[in-house]
Amino acid sequence: MLPLLGQAQRPTPAPGQPAPAAAKGAPIKLLTTEKLLGGDFNGVKIRKLLGNVSFQQDDTFLYCDSAYQYLERNEVEAFSNVRVLQSDTMTITGDRGFYDGDKRTARMTGNVVMRDTRMTLTTPSLVYDLNRKTASYTETGHLTDPQNTLDSQQGFYDTNSKVFVFTNNVHLVTPDSELNNDLLRYNTVSKIAYFDGPTRIKGKSGNLYAEGGNYNTITRVSNFKQNAKIDTPNYLLGGDELVYDEVKQYGVARGHVSLISKKDNLTLRGDVGRYWRGLGRTKLYGGRPVVRNISEKDTLYMAADTLISVEARPGQTTTRTVLYAYPKVQIFRGNLQGICDSLTYDRQDSIIYLNRDPVLWQAKNQLTADSMQIRSKRGRVDEMRLYANAFAVSQDTLLNFNQTKGRNMMAYFRDNKMRRVDVLGNAESIFYALDNDTATTGMNRVLSANMRLLFVESKLNKISVLTNPEAKFIPPHELKPDDERLKGYNWRAKERPTRRQVLGKQFDDRPKKRPAPKRKAKSTVKPKAPAKKKAPAKRVVAPKPVAQPTKPAATVLPAKPPARR
Repeated sequence: MLPLLGQAQRPTPAPGQPAPAAAKGAPIKLLTTEKLLGGDFNGVKIRKLLGNVSFQQDDTFLYCDSAYQYLERNEVEAFSNVRVLQSDTMTITGDRGFYDGDKRTARMTGNVVMRDTRMTLTTPSLVYDLNRKTASYTETGHLTDPQNTLDSQQGFYDTNSKVFVFTNNVHLVTPDSELNNDLLRYNTVSKIAYFDGPTRIKGKSGNLYAEGGNYNTITRVSNFKQNAKIDTPNYLLGGDELVYDEVKQYGVARGHVSLISKKDNLTLRGDVGRYWRGLGRTKLYGGRPVVRNISEKDTLYMAADTLISVEARPGQTTTRTVLYAYPKVQIFRGNLQGICDSLTYDRQDSIIYLNRDPVLWQAKNQLTADSMQIRSKRGRVDEMRLYANAFAVSQDTLLNFNQTKGRNMMAYFRDNKMRRVDVLGNAESIFYALDNDTATTGMNRVLSANMRLLFVESKLNKISVLTNPEAKFIPPHELKPDDERLKGYNWRAKERPTRRQVLGKQFDDRPKKRPAPKRKAKSTVKPKAPAKKKAPAKRVVAPKPVAQPTKPAATVLPAKPPARR
């Protein structure tokens, strides 16, 4: 069957044209044998050779225990301890072989082993082209070199370029990692593996995944493309492109970069990411990186030009997990928004530090100071601390601006709603009195060492003066423009970031809008207009008299400062 298969693979001439003459190789020379038997079998001249058989064709030698030599076809069928040697650089051994001298191909079966100066390949069967110096197998193969082993279902080897192509169930094992995929090119000289399709590399410091790229088994540098990821015990780093050095534990990701913290549901996204695993540090920049932190049902989004995440180094547990963001920081969390120039997020204690011109908005309240802290408990905002030049502004239903300022402030929350603000030191306040949220009856102006603001549904409800109060009530007709603003007042609502501004292009997790249903075509027949009904006569109701508002008084509490929490 083997000679017939060889003839079937030759090109078929076009109709009406003579068949081209087959290219003939040099005759296969018999070198040695212990016994020779000749004869015709079914009209084919065959030599039967027994014992210590050897042949030569150009730079190729064939050795075996016994053989059939087909003189007219320039072919040899070899049996037992078959060995093919070419140029003293490549050797193939097997239980049985078929050598075509015209095509210069060797087909080996049974315990086949192929060796050259750089690798050893074992497989049940192998086809070797001596002209092209290429080998292929289709029944599993196992390759070994001084550093690595590789297994696959099918393979192709070019001895000129020293490149293997492996397909189906490819498994590469190096001293420090394992690689699995279905299509792999491996250079036995450079020891670089090139792959296409889903590929997983399992290493000592983490796992790698990609759908294209290469991996240097000597330097342990990966150059990944298409959905590349680094999976470590604490983090998952991914991007469109990823270069990772396992020795230096350093990686660079580009395009749709994401860093996911497995411990605290924290996700960072940007255009470029740098990862120093040995230092426990990740830096994201480009395209306004965004942070998403999910606590129960409350989600915090934060954007800045640069994000830096710091975690414990491998083997250490004392380093605090901290996130740095700078500059032009924006925050969005439910009904809480904020901006500042730089931010530090202590993820271990759930404290956010806002520095350099911070502003926070909660419902219709605006808070400013030289620096701030946001403290959370159980994933919800619990407390805010404002240090130096603290200023609070809230807008009532009549668009009046209630204002409070002082040295420091402490704001307390319940269910993510502001319920109380304590002003500590040099407290000063402007509070408008309303009549049923429909009219302004006057303005309270209060000075005190300390002060407390009480809120209902995040709306300013009452101001309590705690120490050395000085209060006065100004009726509406006596109000002057200078009386309506405290020094340092600055309503910055236009700077309040929206959800879309903070998320940018990095996070687009909003539900997609369903296409509007097609409206049915309106009928061309106009319906008859209904008969007009007579409008009922309007009743004239006399307005109720409005009671004259009374002047509210400030609430004075015992003169002692509030207990600090």
